[in-house]
Amino acid sequence: MKASRTFISTLKEAPADAEVASHRLMLRAGLIKRLGAGIYSYMPLGLRVIRKVESIIREEMNRAGAVELLMPVVQPAELWQESGRFQKYGPELLRVKDRHDRDFVIQPTSEEVITDIARQELRSYRQLPRNFYHIQTKFRDERRPRFGVMRGREFTMKDAYSFDRDFEAGRRSYDAMHRAYCAIFDRMGLRYRAVAADTGAIGGDVSQEFQVIADTGEDAIVYCPSSDYAANIELAEAPALLKERTAAAQPLVKTPTPGKASCEDVAELLGLPLQRTVKSLVLATDDKNERGDIVKTTVWLLLVRGDHSLNEVKAGKVEGLKAGFRFATGAEIEDHFGCKPGYLGPIATRKPVKVVADRTVALMSDFVCGANEADFHHTGANWGRDLPEPDVVADIRNVVPGDPSPDGLGVLAIQRGIEVGHIFLLGTRYSDAMKATYLDEAGKPQVFVMGCYGIGVTRLLGAAIEQNHDERGIVWPPSMAPFTVAVCPIGYERSADVQAAADRLHDELAAAGIDVVLDDRGERPGAMFADWELIGVPLRVVVSDRGLKAGTVEVQGRRDAAATVLPLAEAVASVRGRLQA
Repeated sequence: MKASRTFISTLKEAPADAEVASHRLMLRAGLIKRLGAGIYSYMPLGLRVIRKVESIIREEMNRAGAVELLMPVVQPAELWQESGRFQKYGPELLRVKDRHDRDFVIQPTSEEVITDIARQELRSYRQLPRNFYHIQTKFRDERRPRFGVMRGREFTMKDAYSFDRDFEAGRRSYDAMHRAYCAIFDRMGLRYRAVAADTGAIGGDVSQEFQVIADTGEDAIVYCPSSDYAANIELAEAPALLKERTAAAQPLVKTPTPGKASCEDVAELLGLPLQRTVKSLVLATDDKNERGDIVKTTVWLLLVRGDHSLNEVKAGKVEGLKAGFRFATGAEIEDHFGCKPGYLGPIATRKPVKVVADRTVALMSDFVCGANEADFHHTGANWGRDLPEPDVVADIRNVVPGDPSPDGLGVLAIQRGIEVGHIFLLGTRYSDAMKATYLDEAGKPQVFVMGCYGIGVTRLLGAAIEQNHDERGIVWPPSMAPFTVAVCPIGYERSADVQAAADRLHDELAAAGIDVVLDDRGERPGAMFADWELIGVPLRVVVSDRGLKAGTVEVQGRRDAAATVLPLAEAVASVRGRLQA
């Protein structure tokens, strides 16, 4: 393709509101244009990248036995009401009404629709296993769209759904998708990890996220360098850091701590390690009647060690908190503890509260905690002697680097990642709710065991750039680049020899199956080179009068410090070799 026949619109500076590298570079390279908050138009070069990503995904999904279809963006609310998600999904689900006042949703995902298809079309065990997928526009009404395409409201996703007879067969389908996802991301040349993850709003029994490694990633990935263990921090197990609880050695003392409301400040004031302190967090749960009125509120006190932080996903799995919780209001805290946050503790609360202690806290002795009075803390606090044993002991904290790996094969490390794919073994979550069944060999109805598998197609662009960029612009992996090679002729409009050689080289590269662009725009060399470096084309071939007189061209990789001079006759073979390598 010649550059004059596509649309190239680069910028020297990115808009001030572009927060991360991928957002800035996609705008500067002319891949996207902002239309509204979290909503972008994909310009020709950006669309070329999307189509290459989609092509890789399709090839690997088809190879894995999945069958492509296309489900609508707008879906009847009745299906979502049937699954129970119309109310539960939250404000990210965009709900709309048509002219007849009927409810619809703008789909964020398609479990309900595909389950409806399956219960109509898959009637017999002989039709199983089955996996359907589509690549379609999604919409999630993010509260704060940011980071360009990585946290947008409208995006493109590949979602697939498997249907099986039982959990054993469902696990085989899940494993097949895991292999397909690894093949997809390997072909894209991305550095990634597959990590155990929470099932979240989708639900199910088992799930894994595929995280592209990037320092700017929103997610914390926990892994063990000496084993295969890897998990999202929301799911990573935090073992107790004490083997057993030692006997009390100190008396309980109400100690003045004026103006010291944080564990760090209290530990510094008292000259104690931060690990001797206990942090208090107050949650509340509301019991409601059929009309939605609150009939009872329970206040919960969650305790983690002073150097640790609460993991809200883990807290949500504690019995009594599973149905949903919120952070307690200031009035509720004062009513139950008699003081404001900063000095809260489990000893002598004004009203009864449910106490949940992290595994490590449950084994602590002679610890420091709030005294439920401003400017005071208790030192020398001990379970059993000074306060009752906790109502619940559970893993409710985030792991930290150096924690023992749950598999016992080393210690944990943490790195940042960007989630680009997520696979779930759903079980019967949707087939039960929507009465989706098939007939087994005995002619008896059985519910499907389902799996679902998503890849953020447009999100992959941002993630790849976060992992691959420098001060000059994007550095695309060859399989994702809008063009693989840019032929850059110097003086294309002034020199018949340069024009003829550049055209011939372009045609030979194209005939060899290489995605090549010839820059015939007549730009000055510096501006021309800067554009292709910003856009991120992996290889550049420069044709000039000076080089042609010597029978040579210059070939330079996007990450190369300098160009390599090659005979013109060897240029195509050299480019092919470099791309294959």
